[in-house]
Amino acid sequence: MLTINNLVKYRGTQEILSGVSFKAKPGRVTGFLGPNGAGKSSTLRILLGLDRPTSGSALINGKPFAELHNPLSTIGAALDGSGAHRRRTGRAHLRWIAHAAGLSSSRVEEVLKIAGLTHAADKRVGNYSLGMGKRLGMAAALLGDPNILVLDEPVNGLDPEGIRWIRTFLRERADAGNTVLLSSHLIGELAETVDDVVIIKDGKIVADGTLDEVIGTHSTLENAFFALTSDKTGDVV
Repeated sequence: MLTINNLVKYRGTQEILSGVSFKAKPGRVTGFLGPNGAGKSSTLRILLGLDRPTSGSALINGKPFAELHNPLSTIGAALDGSGAHRRRTGRAHLRWIAHAAGLSSSRVEEVLKIAGLTHAADKRVGNYSLGMGKRLGMAAALLGDPNILVLDEPVNGLDPEGIRWIRTFLRERADAGNTVLLSSHLIGELAETVDDVVIIKDGKIVADGTLDEVIGTHSTLENAFFALTSDKTGDVV
């Protein structure tokens, strides 16, 4: 369970988050949507212990990230690409993370296979395509076999086969009782994957419910998103 409770974040005098609250539940894929600058990244960074809130809390199974005994086995995250050094190979990058976390190197080979990267494991990350980088980030997130996944733009850069793979994989993770929270600007693709939807605008939650509840009378998730995040001229703000 991920519990975001009344998060407030200021940078200087600017309020970035204003009372953000929602939950991502086990057995569900939760989509976290919002225009650029809406507060998605700030929320996820606070959740993962990369930033501090001005007030409020972001809890992982009832604890802040800093209090998790073995974070990698509890929550896996892929934000802003793979984070790997461009001159390292994909395999070396994953082995470095596994070693730091006290994990067996055999797990590296397992996640390479899961992510469909075995054939590219010995290529330098600098030669990876955007989609391959996304797969490497996913592999890193899975190293500890966590029951919670937090993914930022997981299908961005993937070809149609890769998109089908990520849909199937995330569905299987959730159906096995795991928690999946993902953000994306590819709303049409997201609608094929999620159970629940949270929409944020200007640092505030403007919708939170099941996919059907959020769509309501708008016929599609895209229509609902634009209706909830557009200004009076119809521009997404």
